[in-house]
Amino acid sequence: MQVETKPKVINRLNRIEGQVRGIVRMVDDDRYCVDVLTQLQAVRAALNRVESEVLKDHLDHCVMGAMTGDDPADRKAKASELIELLGRATR
Repeated sequence: MQVETKPKVINRLNRIEGQVRGIVRMVDDDRYCVDVLTQLQAVRAALNRVESEVLKDHLDHCVMGAMTGDDPADRKAKASELIELLGRATR
């Protein structure tokens, strides 16, 4: 992960961790189910944003580096990883 991306990702993950702890308290306090579900959707959306940021960083840094590099095995490996990752995302 690139140096400038890492602190942003860690900050977002720390906020998500706080959201999840809040949801645990909501469940423990027997809060209304729709309120809990709303917070779960917010956490899922936040995780999706972090995932997008990490994927963008990977594409910009790791994959582009391999595609412009001189190692055909590295290019093939990065392409295969990306195909596998996208395949898992559609399951």
